[in-house]
Amino acid sequence: MAISRAAIIDENFIRAVKALPTPAHRADLDAPLREGSRLTGRIALELLESMFSSRHLDLTSRELKSRGQSFYTIGASGHECNATVAAATRHTDPAFLHYRAGAFFVQRARQLPGSTPLMDILLGMVASSDEPIAGGRHKVYGSVPLNVPPQTSTIASHLPKAVGAAFTIARRQRLESGERDDTIIVCTFGDASSNHSTACGAFNTATLADYQKLPCPILFVCEDNGLGISVRTPTGWVETRFRNNPGIKYFGCDGLDLIESYETAMAAAEYARSTRRPTFLHLRLVRLIGHAGSDVEQLYRTEAEITGTEALDPVLSNAAMLIEAGVITPAEVLELYEELRTRITALGEEAAGRPKIETAEEIIAPLAPIVPENIAAEVARPVDPAARAAFFPRLPEAERPRHMAMLLNRALGDLLVKHPELLLFGEDVGRKGGVYHVTADLQKRAGIGRVFNTPLDETAILGLAMGAGQMGMLPIPEIQYLAYLHNAVDQIRGEACSLQFFSQRQYRNPMVVRIASLAYQKGFGGHFHNTNAVASLRDIPGLIMACPSNGRDAVGMLRTCVAAAKVDGLVSAFLEPIALYMTKDLHEPRDAEWSFAYPELDFHVPVGKAKTWTQGEHLTILSYANGLWMSLRVAKRLEEDGIRCRVVDLRWLNPLPEDDIVAAAQATGKVLVVDECRKTGGVAEGVFTVLAERCPEVIMSRVTGLDTYIPLGAAANLVLVQEPDIEAAARAMVERS
Repeated sequence: MAISRAAIIDENFIRAVKALPTPAHRADLDAPLREGSRLTGRIALELLESMFSSRHLDLTSRELKSRGQSFYTIGASGHECNATVAAATRHTDPAFLHYRAGAFFVQRARQLPGSTPLMDILLGMVASSDEPIAGGRHKVYGSVPLNVPPQTSTIASHLPKAVGAAFTIARRQRLESGERDDTIIVCTFGDASSNHSTACGAFNTATLADYQKLPCPILFVCEDNGLGISVRTPTGWVETRFRNNPGIKYFGCDGLDLIESYETAMAAAEYARSTRRPTFLHLRLVRLIGHAGSDVEQLYRTEAEITGTEALDPVLSNAAMLIEAGVITPAEVLELYEELRTRITALGEEAAGRPKIETAEEIIAPLAPIVPENIAAEVARPVDPAARAAFFPRLPEAERPRHMAMLLNRALGDLLVKHPELLLFGEDVGRKGGVYHVTADLQKRAGIGRVFNTPLDETAILGLAMGAGQMGMLPIPEIQYLAYLHNAVDQIRGEACSLQFFSQRQYRNPMVVRIASLAYQKGFGGHFHNTNAVASLRDIPGLIMACPSNGRDAVGMLRTCVAAAKVDGLVSAFLEPIALYMTKDLHEPRDAEWSFAYPELDFHVPVGKAKTWTQGEHLTILSYANGLWMSLRVAKRLEEDGIRCRVVDLRWLNPLPEDDIVAAAQATGKVLVVDECRKTGGVAEGVFTVLAERCPEVIMSRVTGLDTYIPLGAAANLVLVQEPDIEAAARAMVERS
């Protein structure tokens, strides 16, 4: 049988404490433990209890795992002094915690009477639906009362939104009261995670903010145990890298020493709070019991290394320090240690018997609930006429019909007027007004605090949006091109859209991500500016995907997405077809049939509702964006030959307008899907699935882009859907019996 390292460190602790002599004197519990220290014996005993609690949570999870009752064994053993960070901060300071935060979580809960951290953590370990934050969906540290938003296990992915939250504090303060808010953000992570590109981007963003004298009060806490599972972090690397990092103040200490950890954590938190600047707290720790229950340390560490690390056990060394200082006796240490073992073991047994998730409906319930009535009511909520008149030189509805880019500009202006908490940001969106001028003049009218530029880092942009949303703002980040999103898509997939899922909708990060999208740009492009790849977005649970084909719908759909973010906390990807930004005409030059008047203020497009542009009985054409525009042109030519098409704009790519798809298909019995995206992973796949499942009798075909990157210039037309392709496919469909 394999040796249980958990049992060994438990036995080592008991044996070592029993061997310690009882101190000859009792210390004054309210006196400093060391000269010049703020840590008293009374506070130290509280911290020691949190450390013991965290240790027994680890031991209990391993025991439950051996019986198949626990499903999560990544523990905090060796990291227990992170309780000092909780003691140095407030429960009102939002804390984005990584998975070794057991002692921190227990210690923070002491600040809020009535908290039940031990049971809450155990319920998460056994995946019970009674667990108060995630409801058994995953083991996370999370609590609304304690200001701990749940984080997934993705390496370093929570750092950008933590920076975003810190950056937003001052903006929220100006919006709410104008009074000074000395809240700071706490963000913990491991030494291995600090090397991840996502983390590096977050550090850079915080540094850049500080360089520009912008408040960014974040306390980065690197819990450095020297290992990333089995990969060693070079000795001294973290300190060497961060000690002289401009814009981030470095504090480092022996994280195994309770007194040094407490003093350093207090100093770091006070610095961040008083200066409003990014701060880096480096705790040098050890990792005990391996990475997780499935990790066999002997595969990459020698027995001598393992036992040497176990000899540094901070729970033992700090208990011994308090005994020597006369704060507590060995007998009292063991009594407390065993009392907590008994309590936590009993709680573990109780947790294991608590209910589990039993239905798929329970699992998906928190995902993106869409309440059409609430969205419609929010859109219809009136805007102050005087505020609109002051914002616009001329009211949008008084202007002539305009193209999509101009109508979106006016809609964004109206939204800035209506929602004081709305922020609009991204690369070039400020003074320049975006590369396509969609945000032109908005910074001048709304102010640099609400419309502003960001670094050229899509991860930072999306992180800022998430952090701002969690801090009560309504962010509309812009990603300059769809191809640029792919390097940061995990911020949407793994973080933004998972928050409501892992918090049972107790936390939310409402946001509408505007993305200049798709292909067909003339005289410009290539892969990074012309891309038709949407597959990475289509499989994200709960993400709304809006893709308008014209200016009027673009305004209505943008209003819908913003209202859905505000009332339901939803995340939307708003795909704006670049090639249609400036398009004014449809069939003939200067016919102005693709220019539209600014719609009435209560106009919106319900999520999942398509639009039928033409009625016809011979063939249904389903499309969106550029494909819709081309399909209407083709339909007119076909009508001249007596072929009447029903052309339908999907508008919403997720959720697809299934009922409208089925109704339109059954109206003609033949469907041509015109999908400008790639054949593999494109929108047509989803539409075909709907048709196959709900009306398999319908004859169907598709025209799609090719599975390739898009080249420069006219060569792009060789791989993108063209009007002759649509026309040929439509004629072939009509001829089919």
